[in-house]
Amino acid sequence: MFTEKLMPRFSDTDALGHINNTKIPVWFEGGREPVFKLFSPNLDLKNWQLIIAKIEVSYHGQLFYGQEVEMRTYISRIGGASFDVYQEIWQHGEKCVSGTASLVYFDYQAQVSKKISADIRDELSKHLYQG
Repeated sequence: MFTEKLMPRFSDTDALGHINNTKIPVWFEGGREPVFKLFSPNLDLKNWQLIIAKIEVSYHGQLFYGQEVEMRTYISRIGGASFDVYQEIWQHGEKCVSGTASLVYFDYQAQVSKKISADIRDELSKHLYQG
């Protein structure tokens, strides 16, 4: 599991004083950076090897401005050329949001998926969600 602590900013709020639902996918993308580094250690966009196939986000509770959140990032599935990243956001000891992103190991020049190597598969396995 990868973890990151965030302090919601005023600009993250909506008119009701909650963290706006559109901010969560952006936070989740930032939380996937350690996973990205398994495929592109220097995060060089000219040699990027991942493409997103799907995201799902479920809201379980409200998130509030000015109160620290913890984001937890796991791997929940490893396939031949794709894998799922499962993430949670916690505030005040409660899981407020969860989501899954399906990513594909991808060759942009050939426009085809690639098989995930054994080395990367082993690294991904170290972060499997035990739910």
